[in-house]
Amino acid sequence: MSEEHDTNNNNLKSGSNLEKLLKKGEFVVTSELGPPRGASREAVEEKAKFLKGYADAFNLTDCQTAMVRLSSIASGAILLNMGMEPVVQLTCRDRNRIAMQSDILGAAALGMKNLLCLTGDHQCFGDHPEAKGVFDLDSINQLDMFRQMRDEKKFQSGEELKTEEPKLFLGAAENPFSDPFQYRAARLAKKVKAGADFIQTQIIYNVEKFEKWMSMVRNMGLHKKVFILAGVTPIRSLGMAKYMKKNVPGMDVPDEIITRLEGAEKKKAEGINICLEVIERVRKIEGVSGVHIMAVEWEEIVPEITERAGLLPRPTP
Repeated sequence: MSEEHDTNNNNLKSGSNLEKLLKKGEFVVTSELGPPRGASREAVEEKAKFLKGYADAFNLTDCQTAMVRLSSIASGAILLNMGMEPVVQLTCRDRNRIAMQSDILGAAALGMKNLLCLTGDHQCFGDHPEAKGVFDLDSINQLDMFRQMRDEKKFQSGEELKTEEPKLFLGAAENPFSDPFQYRAARLAKKVKAGADFIQTQIIYNVEKFEKWMSMVRNMGLHKKVFILAGVTPIRSLGMAKYMKKNVPGMDVPDEIITRLEGAEKKKAEGINICLEVIERVRKIEGVSGVHIMAVEWEEIVPEITERAGLLPRPTP
């Protein structure tokens, strides 16, 4: 990637709505849609109807938490038919490099332009713990492979693509809160070097720690090389907050969040208020280019969050 953000729309890598808005300097909004655990097109469409118009692009998760779900690429095709822009998630857990390259050629041929590269949750956490994980590549090598396909028109093997290369805006996830904390910005630098154009972060509740991470990111000049979208999620219940604090690796839920929810009469309303406050604070941090709203299985709350956060109407590229 270039030393600084290339804001010239004549040099677009994919031509996606997400890429154009980021390069224009707009504060973008992405959201997330969890495909169903069945072959229901209607289930995707019903969730999508809640989200349409309230974000600039929409992540389709890839069997999140290692639970079998409708394909992220198939779900992306449904969104395209609805006039919405997908961000296809693709994990290394379930595919080797041959399958990943084939799937992305297929996604690109169908018109999908945004890709989020993920290593993936270990299969032991899902509904098929006896399944054999592939993990042929990790997310950093996966990024580099797709960058090479796009920029050099070569497969990971070095062989040339015979027809058109996939036009991709490449994304990755990053967790500012995992230990050892002092190396988190350096890990981001590896993903930027591998080809990440945008980053979506882990859910942010500890804004002070996120600000420290962003300071390290700025000191390395990474905020000028990659677009960073801050991850936010409305908390639906006190139990959800306690579970994330105790059981989700790399999740930082401060004690004051738990205390605040314990004292709230309406837990969901307070969880939404907390999410809105996080959005307000991260918008002011230098180097943050947007927010990624994760409300999986609660997609209907996204319109309220974007409206109350002053993120409407969404801009056009």
